Amino acid sequence: MKVFLTGATGFVGQELAKKVIAAGHVLFAAIRQANVSLHEDIKTFVVDDIVSQCWGEALAGKEVVIHCAARAHVMNDESTDPLAVFRKVNVDGTLNLARQAAEAGVKRFIFISSIKVNGEETECGKPYAADDTPAPIDPYGISKLEAEQGLLALAAETGMEVTIIRPVLVYGPGVKGNFASMINLVEKGIPLPLGSIHNKRSLVGIDNLVDLIIRCIDHPAAANQVFLAGDGEDLSTTQLLRSVAKAMGRPARLIPVSTGLLQFGATLLGKKAMAQRLLGSLQVDISKTRELLGWTPPVSVEEGLKRCFFAGKD
Repeated sequence: MKVFLTGATGFVGQELAKKVIAAGHVLFAAIRQANVSLHEDIKTFVVDDIVSQCWGEALAGKEVVIHCAARAHVMNDESTDPLAVFRKVNVDGTLNLARQAAEAGVKRFIFISSIKVNGEETECGKPYAADDTPAPIDPYGISKLEAEQGLLALAAETGMEVTIIRPVLVYGPGVKGNFASMINLVEKGIPLPLGSIHNKRSLVGIDNLVDLIIRCIDHPAAANQVFLAGDGEDLSTTQLLRSVAKAMGRPARLIPVSTGLLQFGATLLGKKAMAQRLLGSLQVDISKTRELLGWTPPVSVEEGLKRCFFAGKD
């Protein structure tokens, strides 16, 4: 297959690019700067502005587009109208690319969305399912949902197949953001008052997410479907911290403090959002992904966490 990838220099895109080539596909990638170094077998196309970009030459002859590029979730966003900024890139930019892909005869458009389309939190033991009614809360999640809706409408209009993948938190070697902050705290051996958290969180290792995306390149059952991406193993925050410490070969210095007390303290400090991520549950049911695609996450959480610290080592 001739595959065109956006976001090839991002956390997911870099790993995906390597695995797409390894799977025997011919890869073309959109990049923002001409001097970016990618795998020698990747043919590149320099992008100016994703919203107004003319993609004709880049998309000619391509069979599949994998769209990873996006304006990601931004902490402490100082934009006066965050939703408008997210919409410009995540909705307008995505649909500009998709319309031109359909016009170029691209067979399938794979869109990397987000679990934030479903919402921010689940009741413990009641995971999100792929076909649940979306309920995004923040501008990022809303923009991703609007992009999904536009893509599905375009699929109905043009016949181009659309596949939507909503990952939960992605981790792996080189991960940044909240997961990296957590790793840093464990590595420094700082005692954390998180030794008695009984929530459940779904995660997805980058190897599992990439494997799923590649499965969707040519699987007949992936056409015009929404899939949730996860490892299939849910952990509490306490279990996750202990697992990270074990993978690093360090002790987990966790102090048991009640969830109620932690929530009270977070409220006083104005950290309710942070408390939600640490104390709340967010689970996904990947049974549709398993059943329609015959897919099983190839890497366990334990192995995925080890790879965060020992990638490429024997």
